[in-house]
Amino acid sequence: MNKADLIVELTKVLSTRKEAVSAVERVFEAMRQAVRGGQKVVISGFGSFHVKMRKAKVGRNPRTGAVVPVPPRRGVKFTPAKDLLREIR
Repeated sequence: MNKADLIVELTKVLSTRKEAVSAVERVFEAMRQAVRGGQKVVISGFGSFHVKMRKAKVGRNPRTGAVVPVPPRRGVKFTPAKDLLREIR
């Protein structure tokens, strides 16, 4: 399922497609802002998104084989809810 599929499903509940697009955009933007701010986003029954620091490491350029330092960086991690995992299994 992608963003367009979510909009189609939400259109079934809301009166217009424009409202559905606006609702999906608002939800995603609120989630983006929260994660950017370092907050954890929890959606009950689905899972949670949070920022995780990745360590610095040494990588290699695949073309030349040269050693390249990779600096530490922030990444987003998704942890599925136990209910979701039970449904999948």
